[in-house]
Amino acid sequence: MKISLSWLKEFVPYAGTTQELDAVLTRAGLEVASLETHGADFPNVVVGQILESNPHPNADRLSVTRVDDGSKHPRQIVCGAKNYQVGDKVPVALPGAVLPGDFKIKVGKLRGVESEGMLCSAKELRLADDADGLLILPSATKVGAPISEIFPPDTVLEVEITSNRPDWLSLTGIAREVAANSGEAFAEPSVEPAPTRENAALARIEDPVGCPFYSVRWIRGVTVGPSPEWLARRLEAAGLRPINNVVDVTNYVMLELGQPLHAFDAAKVAGGIVVRRASEGEILPALDGREYALRSTDLVIADSARPLALAGVMGGEGSGVTGETTEILLESAYFDAPGVRATARGLNLHSDSSYRFERGVNPAGVLAASNRAAQLIVEIAGGTPDEAIATAGALPQLEWSVALRYATCRALLGLALENREIDAPLAKLGLDKVGGDAESAMWRVPAFRGDLTREVDLIEEVIRLVGIERISGRVSGGPAHASAADVSYDAAMDLRRALVGMGFSEARTSTLVARPARGDFLVLRNPLGDEQCALRSSLIGGLSAAVRRNLNLGAATVRLFELGRVFASAAEEEATVLGLIATGPRAPRTWRDAEAAEIDLFDLSGVLEAIAPGAEFEKTNDARFGLALEVRIGDFVSGVVGQLTPGAARALGARGPVVAAELRLDAVQAASLGKGAFIPSPRFPAVARDIAAVLPRSLAFGEIQRIVRASGEPLLADIEPFDIFTDDSGAKLPADRKSLAFSLTFRSPERTLTADEVNAACDRLRGRLRDELGIEFRE
Repeated sequence: MKISLSWLKEFVPYAGTTQELDAVLTRAGLEVASLETHGADFPNVVVGQILESNPHPNADRLSVTRVDDGSKHPRQIVCGAKNYQVGDKVPVALPGAVLPGDFKIKVGKLRGVESEGMLCSAKELRLADDADGLLILPSATKVGAPISEIFPPDTVLEVEITSNRPDWLSLTGIAREVAANSGEAFAEPSVEPAPTRENAALARIEDPVGCPFYSVRWIRGVTVGPSPEWLARRLEAAGLRPINNVVDVTNYVMLELGQPLHAFDAAKVAGGIVVRRASEGEILPALDGREYALRSTDLVIADSARPLALAGVMGGEGSGVTGETTEILLESAYFDAPGVRATARGLNLHSDSSYRFERGVNPAGVLAASNRAAQLIVEIAGGTPDEAIATAGALPQLEWSVALRYATCRALLGLALENREIDAPLAKLGLDKVGGDAESAMWRVPAFRGDLTREVDLIEEVIRLVGIERISGRVSGGPAHASAADVSYDAAMDLRRALVGMGFSEARTSTLVARPARGDFLVLRNPLGDEQCALRSSLIGGLSAAVRRNLNLGAATVRLFELGRVFASAAEEEATVLGLIATGPRAPRTWRDAEAAEIDLFDLSGVLEAIAPGAEFEKTNDARFGLALEVRIGDFVSGVVGQLTPGAARALGARGPVVAAELRLDAVQAASLGKGAFIPSPRFPAVARDIAAVLPRSLAFGEIQRIVRASGEPLLADIEPFDIFTDDSGAKLPADRKSLAFSLTFRSPERTLTADEVNAACDRLRGRLRDELGIEFRE
């Protein structure tokens, strides 16, 4: 919501600076999103009248003018604009003026002709973002008047309103808050109340749930036309477009008091007003130029023939006020907040009016707003209002009392406040003390503060005005033991740091995705669109899209990871998983490397072994990959790692392999939990033995590795393959066999090993592999 500072000061005489007001509003809980300066506060810029205009003797595009600036001594000013005529009144910057951009005006010569100032455009005075020529002022403008009198300076603050404070959706609500927080006096607009009278012929309610109270006031003899400058300027400062004086008054009062109003052309209303539910499919042409097919749940304002407006949302085009209107019906009502919200969302039709009704308006302000609007309409558009306001229904009595115990307040805040220090802030906020003693007090809450229903709510208001900075920091207890959630969070952060250390960057992709062509997925009942209609069942799709975007932007190597939730419809569960994807050279190409090696499946498998010690891999089939390995952690399959097909990689824009993996996060954390330990540098040398073996082609090295590690050989430090040979022709080796060479590394932390010890260990391992896998060893 935008707030004009000059308008705000009509209700609270705040004398501080704009920065101090910003601090006051922030302390009150109103976030100031932006601050703008409007108007033209420039010394030595006045209204001038062009008396003469002649061509420049040395420049075809310039003119030499004589301008009356009110000093009785016309000035000669060279001008390049062409949109003026002799007799026009324009802003004149006199010598000594300083315009935006620190542009200083002085007497000088332009193409040999002396110029004693500058004629200004709206852009040069910061009154518009763009301008085509000079700013032509109204003919009635006084010559010599400072430009600040024509465009008074004002500051506009845009504040963010929280949903629990609908009273802040008005100038008076903000002013009341500023007064309470600054100590200034608050003054509401003075309005003479009109009597009310039930008149079923003019206003009738058929749905008291959707509309408990409705009022309408007939004003005859109005003259509809443009609004006065002050009214139009205030609406523009608030972000609203002036329409005509009657409509502008309704918007003005809405901004001022927070009560939406609407004006009907009385000549276009047949047989009085009725508040009813719409008929299914009933059509309403609205003021936004669109037609809406209404539902039977929508509340409308209608006459005997048709709907005139959507209650609390928007008026109809056929009953609006125009230049030919002479009699109006001024509506002010109290509508059910959930009903207005349902209509606005169901029709995707939102307005300033619905924004306020959805959050709840002040019942006590319904008639006050009607009286205030009638008063302004008579002042601006003329006319005679009916003596009484026609009403239907009854206003809700939304006042209640809340008890506050002083001792509880002091204990909760930890401050030794006197009873009067507790009472004063609540009184400033408009609450009435209706009873109590030295131990407690009973406070009547005004209807505009629907958020104050409990004792703790009043205590919060007390500290908000007293100042939360008065509460000193104290340690009231020892640190708590880490919960399971804490442990999981810490493990996830450790995993993130580890992956970043390996060259990966964290990505965040959307949980909502397009409907997959196949697979296990959950479809939303009310999606935002086709691209966000299902819950993802894997992270790899989103990471692949991120890879494509990065490659399109010129990245050579992309390594991404994500920790996120995935959803499976078959099991009706959701799980947090780790997704990784990588492509591109392992390292940047340098002058020493003719061609950098590309990241492959073994690189990513190594990453998984580093973050999940003990992980094992076994070949599997996965539709997402051309080559895939299932990842076993402990006794369970915990994920998959694979290489995308060449076609899928090319679709992402990759020139080399694209590898990806997805693992359950709980399995990764369990594998790494407690595995970090300090290992001292070896004191004694290692001894290596190379072994060559012939084995079935289908036997994976991982099986050999598993048996060797399971043997429990105490001196074994590592096992690593270094050569593999196959012959499809069968000439050198049967086609169903392969030759595999691997290295066994032995080390003792206590002594240097002897050759006999190493040979004996090798023999034991050979024997076990021969017995369990039928491997033949080559000497």
